[in-house]
Amino acid sequence: MRAGNTQEVTTDDTDIVSALRRALIDKVGTQRFGLWFGPNTHFALDEGKLVVGAPSRFLRDWISSNFRSEIEAACRSVMERCPQIEFLIDEPRANRNTDSAESPSSHSSPSSAAESLRVVSPEKSTSTSPDITSSGRGQAAQPGHKRGHVLRFETFVTGPCNKTARAASEMILDEPGVFSPLLIHGPTSVGKTHLLQAILAAARGSRLGQSAVYLTAEQFTTYFLEALRGSGLPSFRQKYRGVKLLLVDDLQFFRGKRSTLVELLYTVDTLQRRDHQLVFAADRPLAELADLGAELIARLSAGNECPIRRPDYATRLDIVEQMARRFGLSVPREVQEFIAARLTSHARELSGALCRLRATSEAFHRPINLAMAEQSLDEMIRHSYRVVRLPDIQKAVCDVLGIQPESLQAGRRAKRISHPRMLAMWLARKHTRAALSEIGHFFGRRSHSTVVSAQKRVDAWLANREQLELADRTLGVDEAIQRVEQALLAG
Repeated sequence: MRAGNTQEVTTDDTDIVSALRRALIDKVGTQRFGLWFGPNTHFALDEGKLVVGAPSRFLRDWISSNFRSEIEAACRSVMERCPQIEFLIDEPRANRNTDSAESPSSHSSPSSAAESLRVVSPEKSTSTSPDITSSGRGQAAQPGHKRGHVLRFETFVTGPCNKTARAASEMILDEPGVFSPLLIHGPTSVGKTHLLQAILAAARGSRLGQSAVYLTAEQFTTYFLEALRGSGLPSFRQKYRGVKLLLVDDLQFFRGKRSTLVELLYTVDTLQRRDHQLVFAADRPLAELADLGAELIARLSAGNECPIRRPDYATRLDIVEQMARRFGLSVPREVQEFIAARLTSHARELSGALCRLRATSEAFHRPINLAMAEQSLDEMIRHSYRVVRLPDIQKAVCDVLGIQPESLQAGRRAKRISHPRMLAMWLARKHTRAALSEIGHFFGRRSHSTVVSAQKRVDAWLANREQLELADRTLGVDEAIQRVEQALLAG
C-alpha cells in the first residue's frame, strides 16, 4: 500500500498502524490525541478491517461518535482507501466494569482522587462573595421542582439526546481532573444546569470532601468585580483557584468581558496545572464561542465537549411521567403521550402543560383526561407549534451554513452550494407539507425527481456519517441538520 508516489510501499501491519497514528495526530492535534487515544487505545489490522480498541464502553462510543471521520481520513491518507472500521472494548486493558465511564489514563487512583474533593459551604467561605453550592439556577434545568429541591443524577431523564453528556458527568467524579475541562452545551431547558447541579450533589453526597463550587458566569463576574473594587482580589483568587471541582454555568455570558475573561483564564490555568476538575455549561458549542478569546478556547478544546440536543419523543414522554409523579398528579398515559407529542421544544413547556392541567383540574373539579387536556392546552399548543415554510428552510440553511440565499436557487453545481441545496430539500420534505414539485420549483426550478434524489443522498450521508463541504469549513451532516433545526425552532 502506498502513502504517496514518492514513498515506499508499506507492507508491514505495524508500520501501517504507526503511520495511521501519526496521520491521526495530524488530523486531531497532539493534545486531543493524547487525551482520547493515548497508550490505552490501540489500532490493529485484522483481515482487511481496522480495529480500534478502547478500554471502556464510554471511550469506545465517544471515539466512534466523534472521531470516525478523522480516522477514515487518516486511513485514506496512509492506505489510499478506507477499510471497514470496527470499534471494540479492549477487554484485557479494561480493569473495571465496562458499563462505567473510564478514562484513558489516570494520575492517581479513582478513590484517592475522589476523596480529595470537598464542598465549600457559605459559612466556610474565605471570600466575601456567597458560595453557590445549591442555587435556584437549577430550576432552569428541571422546571417545576420545589425551591431547595436538589437536582441529582437519579432525577435526570436520560435519552439519546443527552446520554454522552450524562456519562461524561458521572465519569469525572470517578477520576476528577483527567477529563478536564468538561463543556456541556445545548439550547435552553435541555438539562445542562441539572447535570452541573447533579455533579455537585454527587460530590457532596459521596463524601468526596469540601472543595467544590458551582456558580454562574454572571455570579463569577459580579464577585470578581466586587473583589476588584473592594481590594478583596487575593481572597477571591484563593477561593476559586483553591477548589478541586469548579462548575461554571452560562459560559457564553463572559463574551465581551475582557478583564473577567483574563481572570477566568488564569483560574483555568491554575486548576489545570493542579489536575483539578473544571466543568462548564454553555448554550452553544466552542466553535461558536470564538469571541471568548483564542487562549481560553484552546484550553477548553483540550478537554471534553459534550452536546445535549432537544429531547426526542421518548425522552419527552419520560420527562412528563417523572414530572407528573413529582407533582403528585394522576395523569393517564394517553394524556402524557398527547403532551409529549404536541410540545416538542423543551422541558419548560412540559412543566407548564402539567401546571395548567393541575390548575384546570382543581378549578373545575374535573379529573385529568384526554378531552380535558385537549381543551385546556389548545392555546398553548397552537402557540408552541410553528408552521415551517420553504423560505424558513432557506433562511435557516443559509444562516447556519454561511451562504447567500440566492445560491440555493441558482444553477451552480459546486459542492459548497449543491450540498446545502440538497440538505435544504431534505429538510423541506421533513418539516413542510409542500409537494415535491413545489420544493423543486422553489429551489431553482428543479424537477420532483431531483428532490427525491436529494432526499436519498442526504439519507446516505447520514448513514455514512459524511461531512458537508462548505466554503470555509467542513461540518458533519448530522450536526448541520441539528443546527438548522434549532434555528428553525428559534425562528
